[in-house]
Amino acid sequence: MLIANIFLTHENAEEFEPLEHNGTRYEFVQISADVSQKLVDGPVWAFVDWVLDDMSGLELCRRLRANPQTAQAHITMVLEDENLEVRKRALQAGADDYMIGPIDRRTVLDRVFALNPCGGFRFAADRFQRGPLSIDLLAHRAFWNDEVIDVNPNEFRLLRLLGENANRILSREEIIAGLGKDAEPIDERTVDVWIGRLRRPIKAAGGGNPLRTVRSLGYVFDLD
Repeated sequence: MLIANIFLTHENAEEFEPLEHNGTRYEFVQISADVSQKLVDGPVWAFVDWVLDDMSGLELCRRLRANPQTAQAHITMVLEDENLEVRKRALQAGADDYMIGPIDRRTVLDRVFALNPCGGFRFAADRFQRGPLSIDLLAHRAFWNDEVIDVNPNEFRLLRLLGENANRILSREEIIAGLGKDAEPIDERTVDVWIGRLRRPIKAAGGGNPLRTVRSLGYVFDLD
């Protein structure tokens, strides 16, 4: 079944129940300023409020467009009223369209179905390239300078998460959340085991050891 992600800045987004419709499961995800630390599989629709607590809706829209995982998302800016100048600024920031709030689960789904009646979603890029690291998202294969990095599914997702956040320290807690494993308690030291398992196939592919341990903080994937 295809998963469609509906990103919302709405304060009650986590209470919205998912919906299965025509072979697609629509899942609601609450998002904030940092949109880069959680892996995204499947198409994305985003509904961004004009006014947010920690930043402007315009800035969040720009961040969604700058993130490879959400660059092709359909972004709707949720405005407080009809204002020509505000609408213009939203579109200039990268929004595809706008709607007047407030919104709820039903109005969001109505908008998604109205704009996309046949399920013709736009997908994020199917290949990620960063320096010598290349990840084929459709084939679930990873390469280091064209040498295959032989990893299992969990290691593949961990490699993708670290690669998309290269040169940035990720805490163990952020790694667990980024892999979507925070639904049940996991010992943070389990991350150390995952990292150790990932280091071996990277080294075997000629990548050396780009996974650097930062004492008391977490791990960083050093890539040029």
